[in-house]
Amino acid sequence: MKYSYLLSLLLLAGSLSTQAQNTVTVDGTKRSYIVYAPKNLGENRPLLISCHGMNQDANYQKGMLKIETVADTAKFLTVFPEGIDKSWDISGNRDIKFMTALIDAMVAKYNIDRNRVYLSGFSMGGMFTYHAMNKMPDQIAAFAPISGYPMGGTTANASVRPIPIIHTHGTTDDVVNFSGVQGALNAWIKHNGCSTTPTVTTRYRGASHITRRVWGGGNDGVEVVLMEMANKGHWISNDNGVLTGDEIWRFCKRYSLNKTSPTVRMTSPTAGITHLCFAPQGEAFFPDFTLSATASDSNGSVVSIDFYDGNTLIGSVDKAPYTVTLTSPKAGRHTLKAVATDNDGETGTATVDIVLTAPQAQMSLSQQFNEGNSLPAGWTTYDSNEQRAGYSNGYSQGCRILQMTGSKHDFNYGLYFRNINGKQHAGYAKFAAKGSSTQLTLTSGRYALRYKLCNWNRPQFAPVDICIEKTANGEAVASDSYTPTVNIGNSASNSFSGVQLQNLEFNITETDNYTLAFYSDASEWSDAVIGYLVIAPIAYTSTGIDDVLTAAPAAQDLKVYDLQGRFVGKRGSLKPGLYIQQGKTIMIR
Repeated sequence: MKYSYLLSLLLLAGSLSTQAQNTVTVDGTKRSYIVYAPKNLGENRPLLISCHGMNQDANYQKGMLKIETVADTAKFLTVFPEGIDKSWDISGNRDIKFMTALIDAMVAKYNIDRNRVYLSGFSMGGMFTYHAMNKMPDQIAAFAPISGYPMGGTTANASVRPIPIIHTHGTTDDVVNFSGVQGALNAWIKHNGCSTTPTVTTRYRGASHITRRVWGGGNDGVEVVLMEMANKGHWISNDNGVLTGDEIWRFCKRYSLNKTSPTVRMTSPTAGITHLCFAPQGEAFFPDFTLSATASDSNGSVVSIDFYDGNTLIGSVDKAPYTVTLTSPKAGRHTLKAVATDNDGETGTATVDIVLTAPQAQMSLSQQFNEGNSLPAGWTTYDSNEQRAGYSNGYSQGCRILQMTGSKHDFNYGLYFRNINGKQHAGYAKFAAKGSSTQLTLTSGRYALRYKLCNWNRPQFAPVDICIEKTANGEAVASDSYTPTVNIGNSASNSFSGVQLQNLEFNITETDNYTLAFYSDASEWSDAVIGYLVIAPIAYTSTGIDDVLTAAPAAQDLKVYDLQGRFVGKRGSLKPGLYIQQGKTIMIR
């Protein structure tokens, strides 16, 4: 009797805050999982599912995540599922069905809230978390991968619903490299309509090793968050007072599938667009923007969508397709909004930011070279193997921004690009290329492109082709070839000096969108580093002839260029023809 009474007390105590090993049958296979239920959980509470890594198990994952204190305080249920053969199906539906069965089981036993189910996972469990974003977006309110992403590339083909994500990763992870995180997130940043420029918080919550990046402004207010853990490897980080499980809950608890307000998503324009227009004072112009949105309502119907530029109403549309046009926009930052209203009078909002700039003097494009292992917004690189587009970061190899740390160096940061296979123009760095987030409009006139170039790992030096191209068709309107005289030596810690400032002056005869292209040499593993880059208008002129001159000896010290912007010599040594001198089109007879 005594032992029976003691056993009853132990069972009662366990029922207050329980860790239970359970099973559920899926397609004829018995699947195991651990449940952690806080005491006095109550009903209609959230559920967090946390998946272990490869060759690990549910109990190990529970010990790593250390979620109990957070769950006890916030009152949510946590399930640690067990993968078959200690792994997860990250390409098919086997474990997607397992997750669905788990949710059903938790509804039946604990009456959890189906609208507040969150999925997380470590390593291969993180890869599975990304897989589930596409497979079951309407069952999971938010996703929290840890140290894992799809190794073969990320796709974002979920339904119209935006997907909230918080990804946690150590920068020195040698199992699932940190360098691939940004590429995985970029697909979902784009899908969600988030800004491509993150809000960055260093020393997050007082922890010197944590940088928190937030891509906000997504449809329905959705965010994508990266918790970057400096000098942390392939493990769940719980130190310096910041617990990974706590941060996951802090993020996920904001999201629910139970929306009575309408869901709205802006499909055009793309978030984060920047448009630069060089033109005389007061004459800069920017293209009209088509604003398009989609909307739905889970418990009714969408009555209308109002489109705004800031607080200014652009137009209202009461049926699909929901589209208006922003005409003749002015320079500045524009916050474009789509506000959907349903039949109950409830609203949902989606926003997209675009920036329109009209420089009146020189503009430094290398000023964006301020973050190592990143690619700045507006830049596209290709090395004959991989194309990258900015803004993106987390790169440890390949084309990227390098931070120079030698005791002597001519610039602090440089954009490194290369050509692996040696084919013509198979390695490049381009600013404002077709499809990038930045557009560059040049009106008719004379311009100067000032740059500093050196080689990275070419002791015998390799030339670089600099081209100004029409963005639409790639036609070069001006070009030059420059062979650097400085080689850094394949290490950012090396000292280097003597990089000379170069100047390419070119004539624009047709107002259009243009791309600034730098091509590494057509030889295997050729490379270059851009350390300084400025574009400046010299004079805005008509496309006709400004002056008719003779090649007088007194003017021999003035440099002359052909109509494509290539230096051809001094006036006294030129044949008759059309040339550019000091920003003017001249005829020498």
